[in-house]
Amino acid sequence: AWRGIRLAADMVPNHTGIDSAWVRERPGLFIQRDAPPFPGYSFSGENLSSDGRIGLWLEDHYYDRRDAAVVFKRVDFASGHTSYIYHGNDGTSMPWNDTAQIDFLKPEAREAVRERILHVARNFPIIRFDAAMIMAKRHFRRLWYPEPGHGGDIASRGECALPGDEFNARMPEEFWREVVDMCAKDAPDTLLLAEAFWMMEGYFVRTLGMHRVYNSAFMNMLKNKENRKYRETIKNTQEFDKDILKRFVNFMNNPDEDTAVAQFGKDDHYFGVCTLMATLPGLPMFGHGQVEGLTEKYGMEYRRAYKDERPDAYLVERHEREIFPILKKRYLFSGVEDFLLYDFMTPEGGVNQDVFAYSNGSGRERALVIFNNAWERATGTLRQSCPYAHKLPDGGKEQRSQSLAQGLGMSGQRGLFLVMREQRSNLWYLRYADEIADRGLYAVIDGFQCQVFLDIQERADDELGSYAKLAARLSGAGVPDLSAALQDVALEELYAAWNRAFGKDFILAFRAAFTAESTAPAKKRSAAAAAKAKKAASAQEGLPFEAAEEAENPAGLPETALIMDFARTAMTYMVDLAGTPLDADDAASRAAA
Repeated sequence: AWRGIRLAADMVPNHTGIDSAWVRERPGLFIQRDAPPFPGYSFSGENLSSDGRIGLWLEDHYYDRRDAAVVFKRVDFASGHTSYIYHGNDGTSMPWNDTAQIDFLKPEAREAVRERILHVARNFPIIRFDAAMIMAKRHFRRLWYPEPGHGGDIASRGECALPGDEFNARMPEEFWREVVDMCAKDAPDTLLLAEAFWMMEGYFVRTLGMHRVYNSAFMNMLKNKENRKYRETIKNTQEFDKDILKRFVNFMNNPDEDTAVAQFGKDDHYFGVCTLMATLPGLPMFGHGQVEGLTEKYGMEYRRAYKDERPDAYLVERHEREIFPILKKRYLFSGVEDFLLYDFMTPEGGVNQDVFAYSNGSGRERALVIFNNAWERATGTLRQSCPYAHKLPDGGKEQRSQSLAQGLGMSGQRGLFLVMREQRSNLWYLRYADEIADRGLYAVIDGFQCQVFLDIQERADDELGSYAKLAARLSGAGVPDLSAALQDVALEELYAAWNRAFGKDFILAFRAAFTAESTAPAKKRSAAAAAKAKKAASAQEGLPFEAAEEAENPAGLPETALIMDFARTAMTYMVDLAGTPLDADDAASRAAA
């Protein structure tokens, strides 16, 4: 439990290896037959068994890769009995030729697997179940005991068809429901995580009670930019129960799929989807080599990598800058109590289905995420959340919706301002709180651009109206330093007075005078010295300072009136040691001094 890290067991309950103890000692647990399913099968190769009591042979065409047989041959030397046991198979590609398929239609097989799962659950705090969906009743039936008249998805299994009532009588309950209930009773602290594809994610958490489930729809739909479908997936889920969202394991690749960079590239599309993975409720899962940008898809049979790849420095650096900081704030995103999904309303009044916008938080802290998963720029407004199911004290539910202002924890009162920092650009944004409450947040999002707003807060304006002035001046743009920008607004009169006295004309005149002074002949320098002496004498004789200055001052140097104006303005910003601002008269007298 060092640093909160726990060890997970990866378990494959659907099948065993062809040389497992169960194949040797309990062959009746497997799907099998007494004769080869096809006459072309032959088994004349090497005996793969290390146990002298039995022999195990793969079908001959496995070795020359001309066929992928659905069974292997087992011979019991003591009895002479020969059986042909089916390989594990999900019906999508070739049989897994190093495996033996367990027959879950047999009560003793289900009991044996449950016992193994409980043993693992008592020794590991987390179990990941490989290919869990193929053990659900609908798919186990489809693959191994299809309805009469259906050929089935695995070669030769059509002859083992069963009527629906007979199948349900022999397998009355969902195996996974039995497992979840068993572990809740006997290993309650173990987290159960299912790899379930084929759009079975919701069924596994809603009906079967699995604690976590692989969410393949996240990867596939966002890769293909099927944004409407995935937004509907989120909306439908939260309209039923928002808690289901935090049970999803979101990922961009896994060992059975192409690598993340092969599917999403290395630029904004990748980092936008990766940001969703890091900020949506649930559990984000990074694949091997994803951060480093590795391109090789590893097979389970690999003992080493075939490609000599090095980490992509650009990709690693961008993860460090954009992804890792928000992963450190997962407490803002992992829950669902404050999660709200918003429609991005276009100026025409429709919904832009390509934009994913949602807020979430913890305690009083809030975050807002906006991602445009399309090439085109998106313009629109966030105002109202999509409906979600709110649980009532009596166990019932009602559909609710909240405004963006409510989702961000704002009062929306007039005179207040919404302040927030965008994590990628590190720019601060300022909006009128009442405008957010009344009209929502207007946004322009470029193609595949993603914005994550943090440090969201509501602030009142100061006595000088600095927030209102800055908001009007920015007109929606951001600033790198909000405090400095507010200070600039508060001191704008001082800056203006300085510029009037010591602006561009002064700098140019000063430079010209300095250049002339440093390059003039000695006699010109002497003349200048004499002029200065004359000016001093005039002052001693009581001539007005302004007149003397006007006679001797080179063109462009500041006039006394401008300097006085700057001094008076500066004095109004000063505070004496007691902390009391100077009044106008006091400021004027000190400026004159």
